[in-house]
Amino acid sequence: MTAPAPRAIHITALFPELLGVGGVQEAGRLTAIAADEIARRNGWSISFAALNDPEGEQQLSLAGRTIALQGFARAKGKFILAAIAGARAALGCHVHIILAGHPNLAPIAVWMQKTSPRARAIVIAHGIEVWQPLPLFRRATLRHAHIVAAPSTDTIEKVVKFQRIAPDRMRLLPWPLNPDFLRLTERTDLAAPAGFPQGAGKIILTIGRAAKSEQYKGTDSLIHAVAQLPAAMQDVHLVVVGGGDDLPRLKSLAQSEGIADRVHFLEKLAREQLAACYAHSDIFAMPSAGEGFGLVFLEAMAFGKPLVAAEAGGAVDIVEDGVNGMLVPPHDGPALIAALYRLLKDDSLRATLGAQSAAIVRQKYQFAFFQAKLERLLSECTGE
Repeated sequence: MTAPAPRAIHITALFPELLGVGGVQEAGRLTAIAADEIARRNGWSISFAALNDPEGEQQLSLAGRTIALQGFARAKGKFILAAIAGARAALGCHVHIILAGHPNLAPIAVWMQKTSPRARAIVIAHGIEVWQPLPLFRRATLRHAHIVAAPSTDTIEKVVKFQRIAPDRMRLLPWPLNPDFLRLTERTDLAAPAGFPQGAGKIILTIGRAAKSEQYKGTDSLIHAVAQLPAAMQDVHLVVVGGGDDLPRLKSLAQSEGIADRVHFLEKLAREQLAACYAHSDIFAMPSAGEGFGLVFLEAMAFGKPLVAAEAGGAVDIVEDGVNGMLVPPHDGPALIAALYRLLKDDSLRATLGAQSAAIVRQKYQFAFFQAKLERLLSECTGE
């Protein structure tokens, strides 16, 4: 972690990982790029450190911008020592903002805050990791953060309830759509990846890690639902994008339900291939009971797809029932089947909800809007 330049305000941005795959990583990348732009525009200095990224100086590029970051290859001791050095180097700053991109980093961020009366720690929560009481020490340090931000109203409510954070220190910070991904919606040459069903009937798409620890995403519920659709819909296919240690169970489930030929598992797709999956699908469905937000919903919306989601977590902020998609009670198989059936049989309804999806994501979730909200949040710490 490099020492800040001799400016009045410095931001030390700490993240678990910026170069990996996943929603938390994508949210971190968007936050890092936005924070860098804000700092440069205001004449502040900023440095970036990522615990789990490869060791040494790395580069992150997004939306036409490139930032340098220091990776620590999971070496927590080195990461903490670098944080200590960064805190000491920032003692001469008028304000030192410590931006922690995950609650697991709250102990380090709050310790850095305590090094100076002019230091302010902002901790960003994501979702399910704060939906139950954290370990006592981590919960105590989170309570001492100057600001705690979260991407959905549901997660804010759960942080207040389970972590006992004062409501007046909570801030809503919804994630934006990656502007690089938004540009892919303008492409007309996105070819479906290998394994994607060609010339089939209607296609339901779901995207998410197939991990045993994340079975709440509801991929198994989708497999059950597709298997139980009426006989007239036996040409409906389900495309499941994402790898993980739960894949064998999901594949076995598709086999036992008798629809292995209509459930397609795709892994390790490049961004353009992922965009092509959205472009060539008819419905995006993820009946997850544990999403703190759901960036994949925004991506599907950008391609004008109607959504099916569980009425739980952050999805409720994104999916407006009857407007851009359909909400079903979590873990309610019959309701999920009914929602899919209604959308599959009604071309006009799919088109209407999809058009609203495309409009809403461009009206509410542009990167520029997120950057403006993050700047207001940072400005609360600077007094400007």
